[in-house]
Amino acid sequence: MPAELKPANPTLSARIRKGFPSAERVFSLDIDFSAAPGFTILFGPSGSGKTTLLDCVAGLATLDAGQIAVGERILFDANAHTNISVAKRGVGYVLQDLALFPHLTVEQNVEYGLAHLPRAVCKRRAAAMLQDFRIEHLQRQRPAEISGGERQRVALARALVTDPCVLLLDEPLAALDAATKSKILDDLRRWNQAHRIPILYVTHSREEVLALGERVLVMEQGRIIAQGTPHEVLRAPLQETVAQLAGFENIFDATVESVHEDRGTMLCRITTRRALGGETGSSLLLETPLIRAEAGSPLRVGIRAGDILLAIVPPTGLSARNVIPGNLVSLEQRDVIVSVRVNCGIEMEAHLTLAARDTLGLMPGKEVWLVIKTHSCHLMQR
Repeated sequence: MPAELKPANPTLSARIRKGFPSAERVFSLDIDFSAAPGFTILFGPSGSGKTTLLDCVAGLATLDAGQIAVGERILFDANAHTNISVAKRGVGYVLQDLALFPHLTVEQNVEYGLAHLPRAVCKRRAAAMLQDFRIEHLQRQRPAEISGGERQRVALARALVTDPCVLLLDEPLAALDAATKSKILDDLRRWNQAHRIPILYVTHSREEVLALGERVLVMEQGRIIAQGTPHEVLRAPLQETVAQLAGFENIFDATVESVHEDRGTMLCRITTRRALGGETGSSLLLETPLIRAEAGSPLRVGIRAGDILLAIVPPTGLSARNVIPGNLVSLEQRDVIVSVRVNCGIEMEAHLTLAARDTLGLMPGKEVWLVIKTHSCHLMQR
């Protein structure tokens, strides 16, 4: 991108209004945000509008209303009838499927966006980018001849060799193992320390949100429902999407049964529904922290699987207020953690160590008791 078009340390600002009518539903994107140089994570369930947002910034989707700017440079403005073409926006975009050209070598893929430059300049910039992403030894090979992690590096190098003012990443590392992903992100961070551009990074991974750790926008149904640093967003989640990001594996509908201001607690009833007919099924009472709510108020209760203790005999003499009998439904080992599911009228997930599983002699069908502290029950909006 010509130097005069690329502001130093630009901030991406966007007001996006976009409707997508279809036979199935009407989806609309209604978002107002800014992204400073560095990583801004877009997190949310499938269908929340994350990829659509990237397409709007890239110019692949035209807005109904709003404005998109990088620094003082306007990419789109509905009122001023400004709409810079995709080719001239200076936006790098890496999709999940990478879209590398299979008939071109690694070097030719990286050079592709520089065809308008003199040959010597094109070669020099491509060589520098290949070196930055540690793939210079692969320059003569084609995509089918290299590993998945190496292809991801090629895709990033091809997007960044044009020196974009914004980089859009749509789950480009989703298929990689943690070690490979970490090394690629380290190289991307290093590149961005020198260039300082906004990077919008779409992910479904809680681990990536916490590892990148700069800023997160949580999206749901085309809206931003929470934003800030991961710590700020996760500290007191009020919405289920944010609670899932915060690691609450158990989330249930609940109704306030009674309020006990003198004790600083409430009793909430969790009720399940049977699969057929929708009639009321099992229910369970939980003591939770006191919030501003009246008896009969609908809420959601979230409990982290790691906050649940498990016993094989009825526990006594505990400060924890929720001691719940149940039957162990299943055990699943996940690396060094064992996930157990317990039917106690509702089904709950708890996490144990391998040693705890073996010491307790756990197996499906075994009678167990769940122990949950009052303040491990997190209350959210229904």
